[in-house]
Amino acid sequence: RTVRLRVPAGSAKPGPSIGQALGPLGINMIEFCKSFNAQTQHIIPETPTPVVLSAYSNRTFSFELKTPPTTWFLKRCAGIEKGSKMPGFEEAGVVGTKALYEIAKIKTNKDLVFKIPLRSTVRSIAATAMSMGLTIRDDMEVEDRENEGAYVSEYEDFE
Repeated sequence: RTVRLRVPAGSAKPGPSIGQALGPLGINMIEFCKSFNAQTQHIIPETPTPVVLSAYSNRTFSFELKTPPTTWFLKRCAGIEKGSKMPGFEEAGVVGTKALYEIAKIKTNKDLVFKIPLRSTVRSIAATAMSMGLTIRDDMEVEDRENEGAYVSEYEDFE
């Protein structure tokens, strides 16, 4: 059986949120938390990290880490806590096109969407940003456009 969880990176604790998912599967919560924290120690603490956990019949497990949600990246880039209550009418913040390309590179490297063109991924992230009430500012230089956003990011640990 597989279970999908969203756990803060580096600080998983055995508690009700994890216990309700792992308890019925017979998986030791402390063992999961230790191995999860060990694997996510290089990631920025408290980053919401999606996990796909596979439980086996002999009470063992394996898990795969995914990249954080696009909205989390956008909120960090814009420096806001939450999006607009009325997107399109209220501006929640501003995000640059350079940041959109960086997020797209992170998402395409990890989540097996490498066959989708980078521009298409950027458009999808831009649509998410607009639905959060973020304004997109064009901050790319001419040479950046030629490279289609080949940037080094502080989030390269996800690659």
